[in-house]
Amino acid sequence: MTHNARARWWGLISVAAVLGVAACAPGSGNQEPAEPAGTAGGGDVTTDLGDVEATLTVWDQEVRGGQNEQMERLNEAFQEQYPGVTIDRVSQSFDDLATTLRLALTDNEAPDVVQANNGRATMGAFVEAGQLMPLDAYAEEYGWFDRYPESVLQYSTYSEDGTVFGEGNLYGLPQVGEVVGVFYSKAKLDGLGLEVPTTWDEFEAALEAAKAAGETPMQLGNIEAWPAGHVFGPLQGAYTDPEDITALGLGNEGASWTTPENEAAAARLQSWVTSGYFNEGPNGTDYDAAWQSLADGDGVFLLGGSWLAADLEDAMGDDVGFFVPATQDGTLATTGGTGLPFAATADTDVPDVAAAYIDFVTSDEAMEILAETGNLPVNRADELAPEGGVLGDVYAAFGRVTSEGELLPYLDYATPTMGDTLGQSLQNLIAGEMTPAEFTQALEADYGEFVGSAG
Repeated sequence: MTHNARARWWGLISVAAVLGVAACAPGSGNQEPAEPAGTAGGGDVTTDLGDVEATLTVWDQEVRGGQNEQMERLNEAFQEQYPGVTIDRVSQSFDDLATTLRLALTDNEAPDVVQANNGRATMGAFVEAGQLMPLDAYAEEYGWFDRYPESVLQYSTYSEDGTVFGEGNLYGLPQVGEVVGVFYSKAKLDGLGLEVPTTWDEFEAALEAAKAAGETPMQLGNIEAWPAGHVFGPLQGAYTDPEDITALGLGNEGASWTTPENEAAAARLQSWVTSGYFNEGPNGTDYDAAWQSLADGDGVFLLGGSWLAADLEDAMGDDVGFFVPATQDGTLATTGGTGLPFAATADTDVPDVAAAYIDFVTSDEAMEILAETGNLPVNRADELAPEGGVLGDVYAAFGRVTSEGELLPYLDYATPTMGDTLGQSLQNLIAGEMTPAEFTQALEADYGEFVGSAG
């Protein structure tokens, strides 16, 4: 995972308000820009760098162990392949990058390649300001539209004015993927005499069996308000058309929260509370405490994101597994997304070098290095999955969802305020202070106001 779950969830809505003072690294080189390089309609672009001499300034947030290692290996390999190119890497934490990047893109010496958060408040705002270069012409030349499934590319796609998310021009490519599913204790499941559930109905039957046996069926720590979104989002996928969820999640017109399907998903989540399927007081339980309770033997299941896999495996070893429930017709549709995409800035003097770099660090060969360094590659996950363990389960699940199913957006992508609205409404739903109908109405008010003003 490219950054911790908490930062991922709230960063989308908070970064728009953050302006920091940054020391901006120069993006320089002697390659003449190829106009109109990277324009959506095509243009004079090249994938042949020849004997180009250039300095490529790259800002990334791959600072943790395996993340930093894969970047160091890929940067070294890129410079070996293109000895005339020197990479000037500026690596910052996710929070620091969020603080400095907005100011850096207004500087006369902006970076050439940056990692820009997918959401409207960051990538969308940069697109609207004309600060990122559309990459469609390069995508055609390098075959990115064939390399990446549409369900992944939508998270780096905006209309030229930044108002429509998920349609329009391509502005970046991610390296890593994220998928939300169900972690479980194999020993607990065996003790209940149950197989790993494959559908939502089988999952609920397992919750009921665990409750009857005196176990805590499912752990949830929702004191921070956002974690329940990783329960509701996948469950919504069992009821609501993926196209509608995508429109709602990306904050685009044409969908509604106040539908029988969304209300049914909310009602099912609330029924899990009233049936006693969660730990006591989930709204008062810390996110980390919940997964740690599962690791300590209290609980059978936990709905959460793939970024928890490494910590759970460290704590539980071979006892932890992971799966994504399907609908009764076998459809896999769950919340997920990507790490921060690599994008080229509009003012780069070396657009062809920038595009070649983005291609290189997201190539099929790069996916192998990502897997070797303990990251979840956004492509080829099913091929590169470890043979065993929970990481093997996660890789396989992500591969199946992106190739055969539907990777649904994080619902807080939708509007600048949806993170707060969704989090508070889910807490109220879980506490029984809001009915399913009131829950959908609250989300519709936020979404409707945004798409109305955006239109």
